[in-house]
Amino acid sequence: MKRLLFALPLVVAMIIGGFAIWGLSGGRDPSSLPSEFISKPVPQIDLAAIEGVERPGLSTADINDMDGIKLLNFFASWCGPCRAEHPNLTRLGQEEGVTLIGINYKDKPEAAAKWLEELGNPYVALGSDYSGRGGIELGISGVPETFIIDADGIIRHRFAGPVVGDGLRRFLEALDEVRQ
Repeated sequence: MKRLLFALPLVVAMIIGGFAIWGLSGGRDPSSLPSEFISKPVPQIDLAAIEGVERPGLSTADINDMDGIKLLNFFASWCGPCRAEHPNLTRLGQEEGVTLIGINYKDKPEAAAKWLEELGNPYVALGSDYSGRGGIELGISGVPETFIIDADGIIRHRFAGPVVGDGLRRFLEALDEVRQ
């Protein structure tokens, strides 16, 4: 019995070490988290407009009424990576022929309005998700997170993390897949 108790810390350390090695090994893309919503319509959401921003609120019906490919981006003024990806999303909305839709996640309306005024507002429609309910409905893991929605209103790709650097390249590849 004493031998078993003596060996127990060694066994636990080996198990933890094995998980650490597995977690640090390559081959996994943290931005491509699985989602039960891939290949399904956008779930029901109904979000109010952001106070102080001249854009309407956002509902699933609004998304379905929009033509072409849509990018549904969850962002927040307190999110550094959201600030980093904002110029890339703005460019995608202007140059790639996609409709950019925003959901301000767990953010104070005045902070969101100031952030959008400072960085520019590329979003056709915006919803305020102060309670986080919209994020729950879409199963997000945090911000930033962007969904690619096809012309038929079907979610085709979920991208967790900022659309910058290598992430931008992978995002553009996913966007090209949806276009085909």
